[in-house]
Order: sequence, then structure tokens, then C-alpha cells
Amino acid sequence: MRKKLPLIIGIVVALVATYLIKIYTDQQRLAVIADANRKLSKIQSEQTPILVAAKDMPKGSTLDKDNVTVTIVSNQYVQPQAATSLDRVSGMLAAVPISKGEQITLNKLVSVRDIASSGASLSMVTPIGKRAVTISVDNISAVGGMIRPGDYVDVVAMITVPVTTAQGKQSTQATSVSLFQNVLVLAIGQDMATSGQQQSAVESRYKKEEKRVMDFSVITLALTPKESNLLGFVQDQGKIRLALRSPADAKIERIQSDSWDSLFQYLMPPEVVEAKDREAKEKKPPESYVEIYRGLNKEKFSITNK
Repeated sequence: MRKKLPLIIGIVVALVATYLIKIYTDQQRLAVIADANRKLSKIQSEQTPILVAAKDMPKGSTLDKDNVTVTIVSNQYVQPQAATSLDRVSGMLAAVPISKGEQITLNKLVSVRDIASSGASLSMVTPIGKRAVTISVDNISAVGGMIRPGDYVDVVAMITVPVTTAQGKQSTQATSVSLFQNVLVLAIGQDMATSGQQQSAVESRYKKEEKRVMDFSVITLALTPKESNLLGFVQDQGKIRLALRSPADAKIERIQSDSWDSLFQYLMPPEVVEAKDREAKEKKPPESYVEIYRGLNKEKFSITNK
């Protein structure tokens, strides 16, 4: 036992030393991580993500994800009123030309509402590459008259389309089609004023002129040339409705057209649809047979279609 005692003491000392070394290395690792986090926090506090122009933007360009990108710069190089979020400036117009790589600042931008309320012409509100197209809608189709210049809407058309029935005959079917999404509203009626005082002034002016009728069902949209042609065609075929969007929602979704069939499928519970499909698959075709008379006796012979 005395001969093994030094060996046992050595093993214990080695284990204790290993444990102490592990504690020391863990403390050093945590210290390094904490120091790295402090340095990273300091670097992040000294830098700011800002928006810059991804390409040259002439005056009147609309800011969107295609012509704006995010970059990180030191705080000392951030210009006053620099935009840091695309949601904050999406849909605004460039008041002056902005070069590629130049910081996007709020003093270089103007909103459609600001332009409208300033009394500028409709051409100045219309973004580059777009066309001002006026449509006539009723109060319900215009979201109860709650749409204002600078809002974004979806354009939905109610039209009848030609279809071929199961018997091969030509017929028509009422269909709802989502034409365009996230469309900018340029003006309401003939006046682009948006404030309450300006609208009251317009109403009082119309009241004084008895021969003129105030009509807020005329809405002007910003569309591409192709969209303008499609809207002109569809407007002559049916009815146009507008759906108001949130200013923070610019998502474009693929939406299929709807008809009576899609309405019934939507209203019918899924279990009923599955039961009907299952019943149709399990339903046997009517049995075919021939009758043969032999004297006074009648016999039936089944005919199996292969």
C-alpha cells in the first residue's frame, strides 16, 4: 500500500491540476468572447445601416427595392436626415436627381401627398415610366370614398368571359379577376388637395355653383403603358373595383380568377368535397344487359364493357 501511495497522490494531483486548467481555460474563453462582444458592440454603435441609390435616379423617380440598397457606413459619414428603412421612404419620389451610391436623405424626397397638397400639376405627381389613367367607379367600388391621393390599391375587374361547356357549347361566365396590385393613386376627382380645409373649400365652391355637380367617383391611377391598355379594354367589358392596401404592404401575390365554381368550393366544407369525390370514384357505372325471351320465359344477360 505504501508503494502505491505516491502513485495515488500523483493521480489525484493530476486530476486536480486538470480541473484547475479547465476552469482557467473556460474563464479565458469567456473573457475573449466578452471582449469580442464589447468590440463588436462598439463597432456597431459607431456604424449605421443607411439607404443608398443602387443606380442613377432622375428627378421624379419612385423609390422601391429595385433602385435602393442598404449599406453600412461610419456614423461620422452619415448625412443628416439619411433614410435607414425602405418602409419609411417606399413610394416617395426623388425631388432632385440622385446619383448611384449617393445616400438617400429625406430632404431629397417628396411624397405624393405633399405634391398634391402643394397644388402641383398632375404630370409632376406621375412617376417616371408610368401614365396617369382616370377611371370612374361608384362609392362602394372606391372603398366608400375613403381612398386618398398617395394611397396604394389593387385593381379588381368583374367581367364575363367566354367558356366552353361540357357539352361543347359556347357560353359566358361571370368572373372576378385581379388585374393589378400595389397601384399608386395620383388624384381623386379633379382636385388633388388632400387636407380637410382644402376639401371643405372645394365643397363650398361647388355648392355656390349650382350647375356643377361634385363627383368624387373619378380616380386617377399611375399605370404602365401596357397596364393602361389592359385597363381600358377591361373597363369597357365590365366593372372595376378598388381594394385599399396598407402603406407598409407592397407584396405582390399570384391570385387566380374567381367564378361561381371557386365560390362554391370556398364555401363548401373540405370534408363534403372529399366525400363527394370519394362517392364519385366508388360509384359503379349502370349495369348493361339484354333481355332474351324463350317462349314465356325471360332471361337477362349482363353485358360487360371492357
